Amino acid sequence: MAEVDLAYARATATDALARGTRDLSIPWENPHTGAGGNITPLAASYTDGDATCRDFLASYVRGQTQSWLQGEACRSAHGGWEVKSLKSLRQG
Repeated sequence: MAEVDLAYARATATDALARGTRDLSIPWENPHTGAGGNITPLAASYTDGDATCRDFLASYVRGQTQSWLQGEACRSAHGGWEVKSLKSLRQG
């Protein structure tokens, strides 16, 4: 997965989490590469140390390649969401 594509997914994830809803998928797309997918916030927020965080799933589709990613984002000191991790979700 190209880092340039993941930047679009991260930006959409912060927007999706700011909306405060869960289980509502929001599409993302990199118009330069044609990659895209959906971001789906999961469950409610939780506290991790001093930070409020949420988990999300991201689908990634580019050409014939399709995969799933699992992410975690936490609210920054300025109140916005910041993606802390985004990694491949292993399918078993």
